[in-house]
Amino acid sequence: MYAANHWGGSLEITNDDHEDNENNRRIKQEDMDKASLYNIQNHQSGTLDETQQSWLLDPNEANRKKSKTRYVDLGCIVVKRKVLKWTVIGVLVAFLVIGLPIIIAKSLPKHKSRPPPPDQYTEALHKALMFFNAQKSGKLPKNNGIRWRGNSGLQDGSDATDVKGGLVGGYYDAGDNTKFHFPMSFAMTMLSWSVIEYEHKYKFIKEYDHARELIKWGTDYLLRTFNSSATKINHIYGQVGGSQNGSTTPDDHTCWERPENMDYKRPTQMITTGADLGGEMAAALAAASIVFKDDTAYSKKLVQGAATVWKFARDEGKRSRYSKGNPFIEPYYNSTGYYDEYMWGSAWMYYATGNASYLWLATNEGLPRHAKALLDNPSQRVLSWDNKSPAAMLLLTRIRLFLNPGYPYEGMLSKYQTATSLTMCSYLPQYQVFNRTRGGLIDLGQGRMQNLQYVANAVFLASLYADYLDAANLPGWNCGTTFVSKDTLRKFATSQMDYILGKNPMDMSYVVGYGKKYPTHVHHRGASIPNNNVRYSCKGGFRWMSTGKPNPNILTGAMVGGPDRFDKFRDVRSNHSYTEPTLVGNAGLVAALVSLTATGGEGVDKNSIFSAIPPLYTPAPPPPPPWKP
Repeated sequence: MYAANHWGGSLEITNDDHEDNENNRRIKQEDMDKASLYNIQNHQSGTLDETQQSWLLDPNEANRKKSKTRYVDLGCIVVKRKVLKWTVIGVLVAFLVIGLPIIIAKSLPKHKSRPPPPDQYTEALHKALMFFNAQKSGKLPKNNGIRWRGNSGLQDGSDATDVKGGLVGGYYDAGDNTKFHFPMSFAMTMLSWSVIEYEHKYKFIKEYDHARELIKWGTDYLLRTFNSSATKINHIYGQVGGSQNGSTTPDDHTCWERPENMDYKRPTQMITTGADLGGEMAAALAAASIVFKDDTAYSKKLVQGAATVWKFARDEGKRSRYSKGNPFIEPYYNSTGYYDEYMWGSAWMYYATGNASYLWLATNEGLPRHAKALLDNPSQRVLSWDNKSPAAMLLLTRIRLFLNPGYPYEGMLSKYQTATSLTMCSYLPQYQVFNRTRGGLIDLGQGRMQNLQYVANAVFLASLYADYLDAANLPGWNCGTTFVSKDTLRKFATSQMDYILGKNPMDMSYVVGYGKKYPTHVHHRGASIPNNNVRYSCKGGFRWMSTGKPNPNILTGAMVGGPDRFDKFRDVRSNHSYTEPTLVGNAGLVAALVSLTATGGEGVDKNSIFSAIPPLYTPAPPPPPPWKP
């Protein structure tokens, strides 16, 4: 039988007889090995192994015989029962381990995590700010927080007929009840500067609103001391109250009375020539205008007032010291010049307005020459209410570091930065510019008492300059040929502040209310007289000044005058050199403390102070449109 072979040739199918086939199989079997023969025999006997069976049987049937695996039809998918079982178990375990705790945690009432504990500088700062609340004059707000203080000085300025509402408000200067406007203005400038640089810290420790309220209490009052709505003025009221040396008339020094009980005349001092007073008041109002830049109306009012009083300061006919020949001022806050206020005030006016004419004046070489700011004189390195040069030069160095205005300002700005660097070098012990007590306190007062106010100011300048260098990505500065890291400056600042706060030979904190041991006989009328509804007369109050008992009222946050140059301190009320606090001293303390605290973060706010300054360079024109054929 033949069939067609599509691959070529024939495909033959034959029917040979059975014997030939059997013979052929026998011959083939003889040629095979025993193993192969065994397999064939098994096949012939009908016994097949599993693999062989799988070749012949239906695959599904073989699998069913090999394993009893069961499946579940879920409709869209068929899965093994074991897989489904372990999947369900896994989901339940995951729910118990992960899901259930999350549900429980979310159902419980939420508790905010505690903030990190404040460092020692933050604790001291809270108290230092309270001192200003205790020094307020006028009608006090209900939330003033000093229970032993009340309304006072409500008739102040009644003899100043051209001042609407009189001169009510402001701050008492120290332990007496006098309002000295020159140091008061400087204190407000320092507070404003600290808020501008360290706004984020004030906010974090929840003192931002408090600090602004203290500044506004001062600037509202300063705006009353002259006609701030006018464009030109011919006088300023420079003081309320006070005393003359040798006076027997009842006044702020011959009487020891609480401010609330003052029953003597408090004359005002009209200043018709006073470039220093005008320059400092302009600085205070201009700096505050930056603090309140979010309050547009008030900020503009401050700038307007600053511009008016600045014109008074720059008037050629007014260029004289405000204290000259005035017996109510000269023995207490006698200004030695006004060119440092010109440097200081013009710098702040530039920051507040962006008017380049102020920067041009601030960098005019005549100002530092007359102020003797660039002389290698230790006294010129000490920032105080009477010498603003170190602060003014640091403030102008800030412009060079972060704005780099170039010509025509670069030459003088470079000199200011060099002078600032030398000031920082003078603070370091290895250069021996200033003496130090055995306890390590730098003697910036050069043997004079009440040294701590100068030390606090130096701490602020040093700490602030270190932050400026950090913000400018500079590792340090040069003292001659020696490179000094900014960390060295910070160590100086912390060592001096730690001394003030108690790390000293007396083991005493010189900030009232801070630490376990602090002065309790502070030279202060309001703190030393009990608030017991008894009105003590002018002379009758001296029984409280001379008593050896501690003050009945704690003047929280007051930094006293401090120890002498031998680290000795006498906690006696009658010696004001040791125990009297001042407004300017505490302003420097607040600024120093906020610069050092790390509770609210680190560094300065580099840009917000420049918000009123327009771009210094003409922006490049936009590129032309792309060419089209």
